[in-house]
Amino acid sequence: MHGVMFWKTGQGCEWTEGGASPVFEPRAVSHLVTWQDGRCSSEFLASLPRPESHLSVASGFGCATIFWLSKNSPEFLKSYDAVGTIHDYVVAMLCGLPRSLMCDQNAASWGYFNTQSQSWNLEILRTSGFPIHLLPDIAEAGSLAGRTSRAWFGVPKGTRVGVALGDLQASVYSCMAQRTDAVLNISTSVQLATSMPPGFQPAQTPDPTAPVTYFPYFDRTYLAVAASLNGGNVLAAFVHMLVQWMADLGLEVEEPTVYSCMIQAAAQQRDTCLTITPTVWGERHLPDQLASVTRISSSDLSLGHVTRALCRGIVQNLHSMLPFQQLKEWGVERVIGSGSALSRNEVLKQEVQRAFPFPVSFGQDVDAAVGAALVMLRRNLNQKES
Repeated sequence: MHGVMFWKTGQGCEWTEGGASPVFEPRAVSHLVTWQDGRCSSEFLASLPRPESHLSVASGFGCATIFWLSKNSPEFLKSYDAVGTIHDYVVAMLCGLPRSLMCDQNAASWGYFNTQSQSWNLEILRTSGFPIHLLPDIAEAGSLAGRTSRAWFGVPKGTRVGVALGDLQASVYSCMAQRTDAVLNISTSVQLATSMPPGFQPAQTPDPTAPVTYFPYFDRTYLAVAASLNGGNVLAAFVHMLVQWMADLGLEVEEPTVYSCMIQAAAQQRDTCLTITPTVWGERHLPDQLASVTRISSSDLSLGHVTRALCRGIVQNLHSMLPFQQLKEWGVERVIGSGSALSRNEVLKQEVQRAFPFPVSFGQDVDAAVGAALVMLRRNLNQKES
């Protein structure tokens, strides 16, 4: 939802009739620049104009990336006349859209988008030399983008296609049964989200140092989101480091074996005084903060101690961004825990249960594709009933 790719209208793909169904192959399309892109330094971001929005701009956000390209690689932009997220691209290709179309959820994640007026900050961007002709048209999340221009993997030609949704919002929608639920997803990164009551409006002044962000949800409501850049990727980096150390010592061990052994060791080590701040990749609100280890003693140096402290640090880092007492004040009564890093790590589950002051439910899949399907099915059902 933060990432960006470029394409040439009418040349973004080529449909082929091979096999049982037509397929499209990308043609005049750029590589995807993901949310993990780090080309926009703190100094570069500080040089950009202030958005007319409650949301700040960070490296990896679509508009920040386009600003960087316009200033450092202007020739690159001349090859394209459309831009969007990767899922906006898929919708445009399926429907043969003459212009790129983006929902308000994804637009807000790009920066320089006002969620109250549902519009880009065109004047601010224009006066700063931003190529505003590239910006997508805006549609409300849950609305239709068009119809399939061809049959596609069993989907008939003329099938209605919804505008692409924000993956975070669709993921939350797939499992949040009640407004009193909060959703915790620990995969590569970490997100803790809960819906704000109808009528809530965030302050319209962006605060880059704020750890909690309010993203558009559905029906003009908002999600409060603490989005950490440090989750399962921290554990993966730790495993990779151990494997590399053993290779330097002349031993070859596979990463899955190391991961299994370290989780088993931490499960037997129920507590530790070791403290790890796991911000290896910084955070959007603290981009220059790196990881650290404190309270090191000779009795806390085992693999079990370090792994336990690392799992606890991931959860405590999230707690520092969105204190769990705040969730209580917002009316949250249950946390739904999900994500690949959480589902396969019993120690991380224990630390989540230890940290939250209310019941935590595990095992329910959080799936953006399921959420997107549910949104469109329920919208379609509501339209039929009305």
